[in-house]
Amino acid sequence: MSEPASISMGIAVRYAQAVFDLSRDSGDLKKLEADVTALDEAIRASQDLRDVLTSPVITREDQGKALGALASQMGLGTVLSNTLRLMAGKRRLFVVPQMVAVLKGMLSDNRGEVTAEVRSPKALTKTQSDKLSMALKASTGKDVKLDVTIDDGLIGGLVVKIGSRMIDTSIRAKLNALQNTMKEVR
Repeated sequence: MSEPASISMGIAVRYAQAVFDLSRDSGDLKKLEADVTALDEAIRASQDLRDVLTSPVITREDQGKALGALASQMGLGTVLSNTLRLMAGKRRLFVVPQMVAVLKGMLSDNRGEVTAEVRSPKALTKTQSDKLSMALKASTGKDVKLDVTIDDGLIGGLVVKIGSRMIDTSIRAKLNALQNTMKEVR
């Protein structure tokens, strides 16, 4: 990880920890989970929101107003709303996507779950998702929540990442391994 990325992640972790601790102390973790999910979906869906979060041209005041309006429109809880306004005032909104990812991880850990990032060439069926979850649960000993993304670059197979562990069963990985083996034979 590059130095700027590690600094950004450090900032995101500190804000996420503060939001998590305040929400836990006030007994609002369920509300925080719903808010984090809604905010994550909004960030993924709206290029305008991503622009507001990252644009150096937009003033702090305008960013604060935009995030305040968004928070009230989405019905976000007080802790998360106030944190977003504070981040706007400190010009730290660029780490909001990272903060959301860290919060999702903290909430999963609190529930005793682990999230597996799965890349697939096409959408998984309910049966496939259930089988994969069960296999990963047997491997990790924890409940596994799947975060599936479609990767058109994969021919077949899956790429599964749980924490720092990656399982690559994609056709591309197998072809690369075969290619390396063939190079060694020469």
